Amino acid sequence: MIYTTFAQLYDDLMEPEIYTRWCSLVEEQVPMISSAQILDLACGTGRLAVLFAKKGYNIAGADLSTDMLALAEKRARDEKVKVPLIETDMLDLSELAKFDVITCCLDSLCYLENEDDMLKVFSQVYEHLQKGGDFIFDVISPYQTDVVYPGYMYNYTDNEQAFIWQSYSGGKPHSVTHILNFFVYDKQNNEYARLSETHYERTYTLSKYLKLLDAAGFENVEKFGDFGSAELSETTDRWFFVCHKA
Repeated sequence: MIYTTFAQLYDDLMEPEIYTRWCSLVEEQVPMISSAQILDLACGTGRLAVLFAKKGYNIAGADLSTDMLALAEKRARDEKVKVPLIETDMLDLSELAKFDVITCCLDSLCYLENEDDMLKVFSQVYEHLQKGGDFIFDVISPYQTDVVYPGYMYNYTDNEQAFIWQSYSGGKPHSVTHILNFFVYDKQNNEYARLSETHYERTYTLSKYLKLLDAAGFENVEKFGDFGSAELSETTDRWFFVCHKA
Protein backbone atom coordinates (compact mmCIF):
# COMPACT_ATOMS: atom_id res chain seq x y z
CA MET A 1 0.00 0.00 0.00
CA ILE A 2 1.24 3.48 -0.85
CA TYR A 3 0.45 5.66 2.16
CA THR A 4 0.33 8.82 0.06
CA THR A 5 -2.55 7.31 -1.89
CA PHE A 6 -4.37 6.34 1.29
CA ALA A 7 -3.81 9.76 2.87
CA GLN A 8 -5.24 11.47 -0.21
CA LEU A 9 -8.30 9.22 -0.25
CA TYR A 10 -8.97 9.75 3.45
CA ASP A 11 -8.36 13.49 3.15
CA ASP A 12 -10.90 13.77 0.34
CA LEU A 13 -13.62 12.56 2.71
CA MET A 14 -13.04 15.34 5.27
CA GLU A 15 -15.60 18.12 5.11
CA PRO A 16 -14.10 21.56 4.27
CA GLU A 17 -16.30 23.10 6.98
CA ILE A 18 -14.17 21.42 9.65
CA TYR A 19 -11.13 23.44 8.62
CA THR A 20 -13.12 26.63 8.12
CA ARG A 21 -14.46 26.38 11.68
CA TRP A 22 -11.00 25.57 13.04
CA CYS A 23 -9.58 28.65 11.34
CA SER A 24 -12.40 30.79 12.76
CA LEU A 25 -11.70 29.46 16.25
CA VAL A 26 -8.06 30.54 16.04
CA GLU A 27 -8.99 33.95 14.61
CA GLU A 28 -11.40 34.52 17.50
CA GLN A 29 -8.85 33.52 20.13
CA VAL A 30 -5.78 35.37 18.80
CA PRO A 31 -6.27 39.18 18.73
CA MET A 32 -3.03 39.87 16.82
CA ILE A 33 -3.30 36.98 14.39
CA SER A 34 -2.47 39.12 11.35
CA SER A 35 1.08 39.59 12.66
CA ALA A 36 1.45 36.24 14.44
CA GLN A 37 3.89 33.50 13.47
CA ILE A 38 1.79 30.31 13.47
CA LEU A 39 2.82 26.65 13.46
CA ASP A 40 0.31 23.95 12.54
CA LEU A 41 1.66 20.88 14.35
CA ALA A 42 0.80 17.51 12.79
CA CYS A 43 -0.35 19.47 9.74
CA GLY A 44 -1.06 16.34 7.70
CA THR A 45 -1.97 17.17 4.10
CA GLY A 46 -1.92 20.89 4.85
CA ARG A 47 -5.58 21.77 4.53
CA LEU A 48 -5.69 24.01 7.62
CA ALA A 49 -2.26 25.54 6.98
CA VAL A 50 -3.15 26.43 3.38
CA LEU A 51 -6.44 27.95 4.53
CA PHE A 52 -4.53 30.19 6.95
CA ALA A 53 -2.04 31.11 4.23
CA LYS A 54 -4.84 32.04 1.80
CA LYS A 55 -6.07 34.50 4.43
CA GLY A 56 -2.64 36.11 4.46
CA TYR A 57 -1.41 34.72 7.78
CA ASN A 58 2.19 33.67 8.43
CA ILE A 59 1.98 29.92 8.94
CA ALA A 60 4.29 26.92 8.75
CA GLY A 61 3.35 23.26 8.90
CA ALA A 62 5.13 20.41 10.69
CA ASP A 63 4.54 16.68 10.40
CA LEU A 64 6.46 13.44 10.89
CA SER A 65 5.22 11.89 7.64
CA THR A 66 7.09 12.78 4.46
CA ASP A 67 4.12 11.48 2.47
CA MET A 68 1.77 13.87 4.24
CA LEU A 69 4.20 16.74 3.71
CA ALA A 70 4.42 15.91 0.01
CA LEU A 71 0.64 16.26 -0.27
CA ALA A 72 0.76 19.49 1.76
CA GLU A 73 3.46 20.90 -0.52
CA LYS A 74 1.36 20.08 -3.59
CA ARG A 75 -1.73 21.66 -2.05
CA ALA A 76 0.16 24.88 -1.23
CA ARG A 77 1.61 24.96 -4.75
CA ASP A 78 -1.80 24.39 -6.35
CA GLU A 79 -3.33 27.16 -4.23
CA LYS A 80 -0.37 29.46 -4.98
CA VAL A 81 0.48 30.18 -1.34
CA LYS A 82 3.70 29.90 0.62
CA VAL A 83 3.66 27.45 3.54
CA PRO A 84 7.09 26.43 4.91
CA LEU A 85 6.93 22.72 5.75
CA ILE A 86 9.04 20.98 8.37
CA GLU A 87 9.58 17.26 8.86
CA THR A 88 9.69 16.69 12.61
CA ASP A 89 8.40 14.50 15.42
CA MET A 90 6.10 16.40 17.78
CA LEU A 91 7.94 14.68 20.65
CA ASP A 92 11.10 16.60 19.71
CA LEU A 93 10.70 20.17 18.48
CA SER A 94 14.23 21.18 19.49
CA GLU A 95 15.21 22.24 15.96
CA LEU A 96 12.24 24.56 15.53
CA ALA A 97 12.03 28.29 16.14
CA LYS A 98 9.54 29.90 18.52
CA PHE A 99 6.03 30.82 17.41
CA ASP A 100 3.25 33.08 18.63
CA VAL A 101 0.59 30.42 18.05
CA ILE A 102 0.83 26.64 17.76
CA THR A 103 -2.19 24.62 16.64
CA CYS A 104 -2.80 20.87 16.63
CA CYS A 105 -6.14 19.84 15.19
CA LEU A 106 -8.38 16.84 14.54
CA ASP A 107 -7.30 14.81 17.60
CA SER A 108 -3.73 14.34 16.34
CA LEU A 109 -2.58 14.28 19.98
CA CYS A 110 -4.77 11.24 20.62
CA TYR A 111 -2.35 9.16 18.54
CA LEU A 112 0.31 9.52 21.24
CA GLU A 113 0.92 6.30 23.15
CA ASN A 114 0.70 7.43 26.78
CA GLU A 115 0.51 10.27 29.30
CA ASP A 116 4.28 10.71 29.37
CA ASP A 117 4.31 11.40 25.65
CA MET A 118 1.39 13.82 26.03
CA LEU A 119 3.26 15.74 28.73
CA LYS A 120 6.41 15.76 26.60
CA VAL A 121 4.53 17.30 23.66
CA PHE A 122 2.85 19.89 25.91
CA SER A 123 6.26 20.80 27.35
CA GLN A 124 7.87 20.99 23.90
CA VAL A 125 5.09 23.24 22.66
CA TYR A 126 5.40 25.47 25.72
CA GLU A 127 9.13 25.88 25.13
CA HIS A 128 8.55 26.81 21.49
CA LEU A 129 5.94 29.48 22.15
CA GLN A 130 6.85 33.12 22.52
CA LYS A 131 5.89 34.76 25.80
CA GLY A 132 2.20 35.50 25.65
CA GLY A 133 1.74 32.82 23.00
CA ASP A 134 -1.20 30.44 22.59
CA PHE A 135 -1.46 26.69 22.10
CA ILE A 136 -4.80 25.72 20.55
CA PHE A 137 -5.69 22.06 20.11
CA ASP A 138 -8.52 19.55 20.21
CA VAL A 139 -8.92 15.97 21.42
CA ILE A 140 -11.79 13.51 21.34
CA SER A 141 -13.49 13.08 24.69
CA PRO A 142 -13.98 9.89 26.75
CA TYR A 143 -17.64 10.06 25.74
CA GLN A 144 -16.54 9.68 22.11
CA THR A 145 -14.19 6.74 22.79
CA ASP A 146 -16.37 4.96 25.34
CA VAL A 147 -19.90 5.52 24.02
CA VAL A 148 -19.93 6.73 20.41
CA TYR A 149 -17.10 4.81 18.76
CA PRO A 150 -17.46 1.19 19.99
CA GLY A 151 -19.43 -0.57 17.25
CA TYR A 152 -19.41 2.51 15.03
CA MET A 153 -19.44 1.96 11.27
CA TYR A 154 -19.38 4.40 8.37
CA ASN A 155 -19.69 3.40 4.72
CA TYR A 156 -19.22 5.53 1.63
CA THR A 157 -19.34 4.57 -2.03
CA ASP A 158 -19.39 6.12 -5.49
CA ASN A 159 -18.56 4.86 -8.97
CA GLU A 160 -14.82 4.89 -8.41
CA GLN A 161 -14.28 3.91 -4.78
CA ALA A 162 -15.78 2.59 -1.56
CA PHE A 163 -14.78 3.33 2.03
CA ILE A 164 -15.56 1.27 5.14
CA TRP A 165 -14.70 2.61 8.59
CA GLN A 166 -15.24 0.40 11.65
CA SER A 167 -14.38 1.30 15.25
CA TYR A 168 -13.93 -0.89 18.34
CA SER A 169 -12.94 -0.44 21.95
CA GLY A 170 -9.15 -0.20 22.17
CA GLY A 171 -8.71 -2.28 25.31
CA LYS A 172 -7.21 0.50 27.48
CA PRO A 173 -9.26 3.17 29.29
CA HIS A 174 -10.71 5.72 26.86
CA SER A 175 -9.11 4.15 23.78
CA VAL A 176 -10.40 3.06 20.40
CA THR A 177 -9.21 1.12 17.36
CA HIS A 178 -10.29 2.20 13.87
CA ILE A 179 -10.15 -0.19 10.93
CA LEU A 180 -10.14 1.77 7.65
CA ASN A 181 -10.59 0.09 4.26
CA PHE A 182 -10.64 1.73 0.84
CA PHE A 183 -11.62 -0.10 -2.34
CA VAL A 184 -10.43 1.87 -5.37
CA TYR A 185 -11.47 0.93 -8.89
CA ASP A 186 -8.58 0.05 -11.21
CA LYS A 187 -9.87 0.74 -14.74
CA GLN A 188 -6.92 -0.92 -16.44
CA ASN A 189 -7.46 -4.26 -14.71
CA ASN A 190 -11.22 -3.84 -14.22
CA GLU A 191 -10.99 -4.63 -10.51
CA TYR A 192 -10.96 -2.96 -7.12
CA ALA A 193 -7.70 -2.53 -5.20
CA ARG A 194 -7.97 -2.66 -1.41
CA LEU A 195 -6.04 -0.24 0.82
CA SER A 196 -6.22 -0.84 4.57
CA GLU A 197 -4.98 0.82 7.75
CA THR A 198 -5.49 0.42 11.49
CA HIS A 199 -5.53 3.54 13.67
CA TYR A 200 -5.33 3.52 17.47
CA GLU A 201 -6.40 6.54 19.52
CA ARG A 202 -6.44 7.24 23.23
CA THR A 203 -7.75 10.15 25.26
CA TYR A 204 -7.92 11.08 28.95
CA THR A 205 -10.20 12.72 31.44
CA LEU A 206 -10.56 16.48 31.45
CA SER A 207 -8.84 16.71 34.83
CA LYS A 208 -5.87 14.74 33.45
CA TYR A 209 -5.44 17.11 30.50
CA LEU A 210 -5.59 20.11 32.82
CA LYS A 211 -3.02 18.52 35.13
CA LEU A 212 -0.63 17.79 32.26
CA LEU A 213 -1.01 21.31 30.83
CA ASP A 214 -0.32 22.78 34.25
CA ALA A 215 2.77 20.59 34.62
CA ALA A 216 4.02 21.86 31.24
CA GLY A 217 3.69 25.47 32.48
CA PHE A 218 0.51 26.69 30.81
CA GLU A 219 -1.75 29.17 32.56
CA ASN A 220 -5.30 30.40 31.94
CA VAL A 221 -6.37 27.26 30.10
CA GLU A 222 -9.78 27.69 28.45
CA LYS A 223 -11.86 24.77 27.28
CA PHE A 224 -14.84 24.59 24.93
CA GLY A 225 -17.04 22.35 22.86
CA ASP A 226 -18.23 22.82 19.27
CA PHE A 227 -15.24 24.82 17.99
CA GLY A 228 -15.37 27.26 20.88
CA SER A 229 -19.09 28.01 20.71
CA ALA A 230 -20.39 25.76 23.50
CA GLU A 231 -19.70 24.82 27.10
CA LEU A 232 -18.53 21.30 27.85
CA SER A 233 -21.09 18.69 28.87
CA GLU A 234 -21.11 14.96 29.59
CA THR A 235 -21.92 14.27 25.92
CA THR A 236 -19.42 16.64 24.31
CA ASP A 237 -17.59 14.52 21.75
CA ARG A 238 -14.62 16.80 21.10
CA TRP A 239 -12.84 19.16 23.50
CA PHE A 240 -11.10 22.34 22.33
CA PHE A 241 -8.37 23.92 24.47
CA VAL A 242 -6.84 27.39 24.33
CA CYS A 243 -3.72 27.46 26.52
CA HIS A 244 -1.80 30.64 27.29
CA LYS A 245 1.88 31.07 28.02
CA ALA A 246 2.29 33.95 30.45
